[in-house]
Amino acid sequence: MIILKEINEDNFRDCIRLNVFEHQKNFVAPNVYSIAQAYIFYGSAFPYGIYQDDLMVGFVMLGHNKQEQEFWLWRLMIDEKYQHQGLGNEVVKLALEKFREMGASEVYLSYEPENHVADALYRKFGWLPTGKVENGEIVMCLKLTEVTHV
Repeated sequence: MIILKEINEDNFRDCIRLNVFEHQKNFVAPNVYSIAQAYIFYGSAFPYGIYQDDLMVGFVMLGHNKQEQEFWLWRLMIDEKYQHQGLGNEVVKLALEKFREMGASEVYLSYEPENHVADALYRKFGWLPTGKVENGEIVMCLKLTEVTHV
C-alpha cells in the first residue's frame, strides 16, 4: 500500500538519500533543494515522503500559491530502485485527493519537455498544456471536476 507522510525531522534524511537515474537528474530538483524550498515557502509548500509499506520510495511536494489561488504539483520523484512499478499513478491519485481536501478546483504542474514518461503520466490523468513555458518547462493544468480516475 502506498501512503504519503509529511517530511519531518524523523524522515528527512531518508528523503535526501533518494535518487533518480543519472539521465533523469535534469528532470527534477534534488530533494534536499525541495525541502529547503518548503522551508522558505512555509505554509505554501507541502513535502511528503512516498511510502510503500514502511519504506520511503519517493518524494512529492504540493504547492498552494495563495496570492494567485493556484495549486501546483511542484515535485514528484520515485527512487531509481522503485521505478516502473506503477507507483507514479498511485502517488498522483493520492496527491489529487490532498488537493481536493485543500479546496483546489484545478492543479498546475510543469515538467521538462524531454521527460516523456512524465508527459504520458500526466496526460493519462487529464492534464493539458496551457501553452505557457516557465523556466524551459511545459506548464499543464488539470481541472479536478474532469478527473474520473480518482
